[in-house]
Amino acid sequence: MNWKIAYAHHKDCMNGTYNTIEKLENSGFDIIPAKVPGNLELDLMREGRLHDLYFSTNTLDAQKLEDVHVWYYCTVDVEDPRQYLYFEGIDTFADIYMNGKFAASADNMFLPVEVRGDWCIGKNEIVVHIKPTMLMSRQYELSAGCHALDYGYASLYVRKAAHMFGWDIMPRIVSAGLWKNVTLKTTKTDQIKEVYLTTNQIDIEENGMAHARMRCFVSADLEGVFAQEYIVKVEGYCGKSHFAKTERLWHNAHAFVFTIEDCLLWWPRNAGPQNLYDITVTLMHGDKVCDTYKFKTGIRTLDLVRTDVTVEDGNGDFCFVVNGKRIFVLGTNWVPLDAFHSNDINRLDRAMEMVTDIGCNMIRCWGGNVYESDAFFDYCDVQGIMVWQDFGMGCGIYPNEPAFEKKLEQEAVYQIKRLRNHASLALWAGDNECDLAYEWRGSKSDPGQNTLTRRILQHAVEMHDYRRTFLPSSPYVSMAAYKGEGLLPENHLWGPRDYFKGAFYKNTFCHFASEIGYHGFPSPESLKKFLKEPEKIFREDGRATDEYLVHAASMEADGNAAFAYRIQLAYNQVVTLFGRAEERLEDFVKQSQISQAEAKKYFIEKFRIGKGKRTGIIWWNLLDGWPQVSDAVVDYYFTKKLAYHYIKRSQEPVCLMFDEPSDGKICLVGVNDLSDEAQVSYSVKKIHADNGLEDELCLSGEISIAADAAVRIENLSIEEGEKEFYLIEWERNGERFRNHFFTNIIDIDYQKYVNVLKKCSLDQFEGFAAISPSISYQGGVYCGNS
Repeated sequence: MNWKIAYAHHKDCMNGTYNTIEKLENSGFDIIPAKVPGNLELDLMREGRLHDLYFSTNTLDAQKLEDVHVWYYCTVDVEDPRQYLYFEGIDTFADIYMNGKFAASADNMFLPVEVRGDWCIGKNEIVVHIKPTMLMSRQYELSAGCHALDYGYASLYVRKAAHMFGWDIMPRIVSAGLWKNVTLKTTKTDQIKEVYLTTNQIDIEENGMAHARMRCFVSADLEGVFAQEYIVKVEGYCGKSHFAKTERLWHNAHAFVFTIEDCLLWWPRNAGPQNLYDITVTLMHGDKVCDTYKFKTGIRTLDLVRTDVTVEDGNGDFCFVVNGKRIFVLGTNWVPLDAFHSNDINRLDRAMEMVTDIGCNMIRCWGGNVYESDAFFDYCDVQGIMVWQDFGMGCGIYPNEPAFEKKLEQEAVYQIKRLRNHASLALWAGDNECDLAYEWRGSKSDPGQNTLTRRILQHAVEMHDYRRTFLPSSPYVSMAAYKGEGLLPENHLWGPRDYFKGAFYKNTFCHFASEIGYHGFPSPESLKKFLKEPEKIFREDGRATDEYLVHAASMEADGNAAFAYRIQLAYNQVVTLFGRAEERLEDFVKQSQISQAEAKKYFIEKFRIGKGKRTGIIWWNLLDGWPQVSDAVVDYYFTKKLAYHYIKRSQEPVCLMFDEPSDGKICLVGVNDLSDEAQVSYSVKKIHADNGLEDELCLSGEISIAADAAVRIENLSIEEGEKEFYLIEWERNGERFRNHFFTNIIDIDYQKYVNVLKKCSLDQFEGFAAISPSISYQGGVYCGNS
């Protein structure tokens, strides 16, 4: 299909109907070639009609397009009247015309649209009129009880990724486009509509053999009058393991239970192998094969064991349990791969490779994002990456009324059916931080009254994916938590974002942190790709420059705007750690990356050392979806910050680390997330920045660390107030590993720290040129020197 785009501002087209190619091409509107999947802005940039929205402050220009109407059009060759056009994703409000006649409409970017009608054999015209989201959103009346982030009120009733209206991690680009594939399909008379194969129960014998109790649900379109003339067969292969079950139908929907003896189980990474069965479901009418439905899945049980509240010294829990085994989670939050979601798939492979390389066993798909592709979940199945999936809501109180409930339910049912056969899918969460929004609104309302998460979504999961856990919100404020009867067992730990070992981070308790992060500047080479003046961070009045405001990410070049605080925050974190900020851009960015790296290392190791009471951490976040200063540990250009390497070492399945000082000592702790005992030989050295001084061997020995355990190995005495760098090295199965610990890591000497990193070959800074511009430091602010 050779698509083109016509586009016009609202005032220039509001009085006409443009439902044919002839009308569009005679309209006088601008017309350019279109790429599908694609977005309007990408086409405009490619054709030179729009400046690069990722450079400097250009992204603010996207706001000038919020009244633009877009028409995608092409001709489609049809050979069979049973064919229909399948739009996987339209962003967002659209009317679709076939040969000049209205055929279908769309109002949800998360749902596909099927276009059927009276095709002509041969060429047919398709026109897709996408209307401005910001204007269309005005048809929905919000009540005073609704609540959103500053730029997001239009998003509350619109089923479109919430970040696209502006977020503290993404720009405001309220885009339009055919953001997923458009294909021509053919209707079958006898076909399988859906299959749900789930593991109800697993029994594991002492010899390790496993037996699974399975349930298979099949729904089909049947042409025949008598359903009992049809049979359905489900068959699976995984290595030498094979099962088959055949059932006669008595209705167009049928479910049956069967047992697989001596089956191969699917496990998360580090807990066991990721066995996947190739499943074929066949619908037959007599001896005729009518349709087949193929997919891969894993046999496993996956449950979330949790309590409504917890106390630090008492009972409480929030733990993922797979095949009866408690799994400690090391995960990353998954934010948009790109501001333009048609480009997501092009960035997916490199992003996923980093997930496994850095040592994660879970991804949390955050509610302000889109629902990820089948390719994403396929990768997670193969690699043993569990997926925590939020439904598409974030940081707001959405309309609790029938019309919106119907919209959300339709979306949820579609996504549940699409994803439920993936072994990696661990959890459905109702939203991101919407329970907390009831407090942000300024009231003491109980979030338990939210019908969207307590009734609509819960019911959708129960009816279509009953075996999977549903969590109403993240974090979830239960009735007991609302009444103040305890702490949240799962929480988002942001707080003041001050010193990363300060009171908030040191004293806050939860079993599971599903968000926690810390800022780090991208490399100088990356900064130069998207800023005109990367060396000019602050103006003379102390406010961040417009370029840095926009890329941090503010929707306005205004120092008082909602998200304008983030550059100053990143700067303050540097000053806290080092006492002062360096003048050269290269050195300042290194300081920022060291600050971020040490913070995230501390967060991860604090939770791992507490293994038992602590059950997991999902840090924020792996990769930026556009160029910015952020909490991500890999920038938009896939350049890794120092934190990436620190995290990778801290997330080794068998890892040695130091706990925080107590009574003049630090304790070396060994953590083993594997299912087998680990034999480790280790040493600890104090590293001196001065190459003339000999490094000191402080500890050495051998230890056996039990499977799935954290053990305290031995104590090391330290001097009061010392600021020393300790290199931890260990060997397991002939492979060597390293980690480090810095005592009293505040107000430290930058040059000494860098020298120690270099001496230990841990100075893994990427994207740094040999020479970078200076930045003068005056009275607590930066002023650029050209």
